[in-house]
Amino acid sequence: MRRELVPRWKTPFILGPLGFPPTPLALMYLCETAKHYFGDNFTWQAAATDRYQLSMCAMALAMGGNVRVGMEGSLYAGSVLAKSNADQVEKIVHIAKELSIDIATPDEARQILGLKGLGKVNY
Repeated sequence: MRRELVPRWKTPFILGPLGFPPTPLALMYLCETAKHYFGDNFTWQAAATDRYQLSMCAMALAMGGNVRVGMEGSLYAGSVLAKSNADQVEKIVHIAKELSIDIATPDEARQILGLKGLGKVNY
């Protein structure tokens, strides 16, 4: 009988005033706790709210995680009011490039996250 590979866990860490505190210690705690339970068999991402969004996401990148930014979590791109999600994405992409981190294409991100893509949903 063929054994199927165990799927990788996809673990989001949400930091902000209404959840875990947006601190480096909290992010490290969440990551280490996930490693304790899942071993290295997980893919994680961090998202943060309010003014902490970029700093927590930058730390997550430095720790080897993935990130999610968007106006759902913060209306700002750094210290300026964002006009769209694209402003925040441009900021975090710049930070990632400065850290020599390759950026996933939209198709690669969909594959990593197990998403279908807009063309394969019924709305």
